[in-house]
Amino acid sequence: MSIQQNFQRIEAQLASSQCRLITVTKTQPVEALLEAYAAGSKCFGENKVQEMATKYEQLPKDIEWHLIGHLQSNKVKFIASFVSLIHSVDSLKLLQEINRQALKNDRVIDCLLQMHIAQEETKFGLSETEAKSLLQSTELAELTNIRLVGLMGMATNTRDTEQIRQEFRALKQSYDELSSLTQRANIAFRELSMGMSGDYSIAIAEGSTLIRVGSAIFGDRK
Repeated sequence: MSIQQNFQRIEAQLASSQCRLITVTKTQPVEALLEAYAAGSKCFGENKVQEMATKYEQLPKDIEWHLIGHLQSNKVKFIASFVSLIHSVDSLKLLQEINRQALKNDRVIDCLLQMHIAQEETKFGLSETEAKSLLQSTELAELTNIRLVGLMGMATNTRDTEQIRQEFRALKQSYDELSSLTQRANIAFRELSMGMSGDYSIAIAEGSTLIRVGSAIFGDRK
């Protein structure tokens, strides 16, 4: 199937849900991104800052750019002027740097807290206890140029669909608990980013509002 057909097939699956599709464009050439754009995709997700910044310069400016990969503090400045949502925030230090760079660009940058839900040590993320502590910290309250709008998580890379379902369900429970925890101007939970090409159908069923899909649209990376 073509990029257009794949994109439209997944969009059709989302029609009866509250979930949106992020087209994961990492390692894909600009030509492929333009094909996805022509099919109707206006929300792109990138893992690496430099790749995202380069593509931003080459593509239409009505695209919504999401940083979905691990973000180092010293790289924030390269995307602060245009990034729509940063999915991968896993520390107060990173939030403070995002706030600094957002202030320089006269913006408020939306962010998600990345939660560790997989049974894999290699994945980044906070525990629910760590997230709760961050949300209630006095340091967070001082950051007026960021807004925490929800959570992100990656399930274990496994064929066990029941394990994946349980991990997504636990993340949704964390979302529900943390979203009612505190009322602050820079906290406004509305997004739960979970589900990728291999497990997005499960994620939708478990309450995801954002799925991150690449290979199911572009085909397997060479």
